[in-house]
Amino acid sequence: MTDHYEDEEVTRGRVLSNGQVLAFVARLWLRRRWLLVTSAGLMLLAVGFDLMLPTASKALLDAVADPARNADRAWRAWAFFVGVYVAFVVIRNIAFRFWNPLAARNMRDMTNEAFRRVQGFSADWHADTFAGSTVRRISRAMWGYDQVSDAVILWLGPAAVVLFGLCIQMAFKWPMVGVISFLVVFGFIWTNLWLVRVYVRPANLRSNALDSRIGGALADAITSNPTVKSFGGEDREEARFAVLMETWHRAVMTTWSRFMDVWILQNILTVLLQAGSTGILVHLWLQGRATPGDLGFAITAFMLMSGYLRNLGENVRMLQKGLDDTEDVAGYERTAPQVPDAPGAPAFVGGEGEIVFEGVTFRYKSAEAPLYDDFSLRIAPGERVALVGRTGAGKSTFVKLIQRLYDLQGGRIVIDGQDVAAVSQSSLRAAIAVVPQDPALFHRTIAENIAYARPGATADEVRLAAKRARAHDFIMALPKGYDTLVGERGVKLSGGERQRVAIARAFLADAPILVFDEATSSLDVGTEQLVQAAMDELMAGRTTIVIAHRLSTIRGADRILVFEAGRIVEEGTHAQLRASGGTYARLAAVSEGTI
Repeated sequence: MTDHYEDEEVTRGRVLSNGQVLAFVARLWLRRRWLLVTSAGLMLLAVGFDLMLPTASKALLDAVADPARNADRAWRAWAFFVGVYVAFVVIRNIAFRFWNPLAARNMRDMTNEAFRRVQGFSADWHADTFAGSTVRRISRAMWGYDQVSDAVILWLGPAAVVLFGLCIQMAFKWPMVGVISFLVVFGFIWTNLWLVRVYVRPANLRSNALDSRIGGALADAITSNPTVKSFGGEDREEARFAVLMETWHRAVMTTWSRFMDVWILQNILTVLLQAGSTGILVHLWLQGRATPGDLGFAITAFMLMSGYLRNLGENVRMLQKGLDDTEDVAGYERTAPQVPDAPGAPAFVGGEGEIVFEGVTFRYKSAEAPLYDDFSLRIAPGERVALVGRTGAGKSTFVKLIQRLYDLQGGRIVIDGQDVAAVSQSSLRAAIAVVPQDPALFHRTIAENIAYARPGATADEVRLAAKRARAHDFIMALPKGYDTLVGERGVKLSGGERQRVAIARAFLADAPILVFDEATSSLDVGTEQLVQAAMDELMAGRTTIVIAHRLSTIRGADRILVFEAGRIVEEGTHAQLRASGGTYARLAAVSEGTI
């Protein structure tokens, strides 16, 4: 069998330019204008003192080269030389005191907002995207923002001011030196920006995409570790992951090699600057047209410029990498929610739990034909309705639509007189308690998992919900009781224990509508009896939808709906449908306990 990795991260189209990503980062800067202006202003003031350093160096060298050996002049020049550097260091340090809170707060906000947007994306979006890759993108973007901000505000901006400022100073003193310096600096900046964009960026995007895949592959294998162990698949997973890492290795080596190629060109240009500026000054000195101080000015200016050029080259690369790292989260900001709330949508007001489908048409995006076509149904308040049918008949879709996990192509769904598309999704889903076939718990305590339905619940309310769900006894038998951590997705608990924790959560939610989606299908008989008793108590007085194959689960339903291809082909009580000899009766005959 050929091994294959889904390559969505690598092959997906890139939609944002560098300018669009930089605009996204700039909008974050502008949220705290006073911190931005203060830190940037102090940085520019520090740069002003940096620009004075060659002049201070010239004054000191001219003073000490004076045959008169004027001590006052020499010490004044020394104090000026030291004072300029001290002022630069102190002011730059103060600037960071304003810059650091700006960066930290914006990184916090950006990550929070990216998480909120991802949370709001549709079930389809999450089904199509590796969770581990999404985690990697968001965490990488947080540090990408930091790289972009530092590169632009702390390094590239000051570097441009210093480099062109020194070029102008030298042009006034020695025009030829100024021209050479200007040409080298301009060429250095232009070639850096151009080569990084057209030569380095494509390779960097690919290695970034592979980095995202590493997160997705790790999460996929580690969360599926029980399956890996049950089939003895450790070696296969290691080999599969090694293929991905080898692909990443080749891609990142290409990226780094291209960075090094650009670095070589930068060094060639720096050597030209050094040779040109100092060579001309030596020539002028030999002609008696330049003092030792002038030569000191040129040497100090070159050292200052070469340092800034080196930093500029490194920071152009850092800027590009930061922009690439931030692109995904910048793209999230521009991605509209696939199932948005209506503008100003009011909160859903729970009532008695009446559910009405009015001419509903619905098609999954990957399907050619609608699953539901002009589908209508009413479920009365407090009614217990069971949905049965073969896999793919539309039972689970029914539940997803009342939760508004998808939008309809036609018709509407009304719950307690309110169109589900017109109310806020969070309030709607809070009124529908779902107990799934395989409850996924958070890696938190049992108490926190139960209280997730109502975060403000007291410890006594949590315990009461657990007792009603027949979960209290097994919880108290655990070493830390309600403070026991359940492991990722609840792996430390058995299937029956997870089901009872989920039912306890539903008790605590106290929602008017209750959904059991194959809640007992994987349980043994003894555990099923406990769970069934808890379910019966929970269903009392609530509108209940049960998806199940076991007769024991649906026999007591007020109405059983038999689905085929998104249509209801039969409905009635268990006794009525068995007696009719139709589809339900044939399904029930397959097994005494299962349909």
